Formats: sequence, C-alpha cells, structure tokens
Amino acid sequence: MIRGIGIDIVKTSRIRAAVERWGNRFLERVFTSREVAYAYQKNDPFLSLSVRFAAKEAFIKAYPDARPISLTDIEISNTENGRPQLHLRGRAKQTMEQAGMRRIHVSLSHEKDYGIACVVIEEGH
Repeated sequence: MIRGIGIDIVKTSRIRAAVERWGNRFLERVFTSREVAYAYQKNDPFLSLSVRFAAKEAFIKAYPDARPISLTDIEISNTENGRPQLHLRGRAKQTMEQAGMRRIHVSLSHEKDYGIACVVIEEGH
C-alpha cells in the first residue's frame, strides 16, 4: 500500500548560487560526503546536486512525520547499473521502520536547467 508520494523540481542555477555563496558550509549541511564526491566527478556537478536536492525534498513531502529531519539523513546513490536509490539514517530511518514503511522508490531526471525527482513510500518488506 502506498503511504506517501512526493515530487520536487529544482533549478540548477539555484544550487550553483548556493554553493558559490556558502561553499562547503552549504554542501555539508545539505549533502552527504558521498553525494558531493559523486557530483564532483561529473562534468557539471550542479546537475547531480540539484537532482539529489529535489529527491530529498520529494522524500520530505512523502514522509509520514511532520517533525523536521536533517537533509543529510537522506542520501541518494546509484546502483551499479545507474538506478537511483534512497537511503535513510537517524530519525527518518527510525520513524519509517516504526511505521512499517520499508520500501522507498525514487526516480530522478535532469535537464540543463532543472533537476526533478519523484519519491513513493510503501508499507511492507
């Protein structure tokens, strides 16, 4: 059974401006070190960062708890074949487990100016 759906779109220039203004302070507050390392391996790291930011925001929209969570407790990675996956830590992980929600589906896409993500949360194993 679906328990939550979230979608978000982020303009790439918004992430670029935040990194230019706040540098590592912004990156460390929003992304995990693995996400930053992955993004900076790309020709345009801001595409990767923007789509990951969109996924974090989409997850928060689908998340069943109204209490705030840290963006770094949500991590986006890719499988060997490139499929995106979402990993949780901290209170986000604990809340999801307590509510019996174990399946998270994430879809990412980006184009020159935008990153978009959709997240679906399901009950079950």
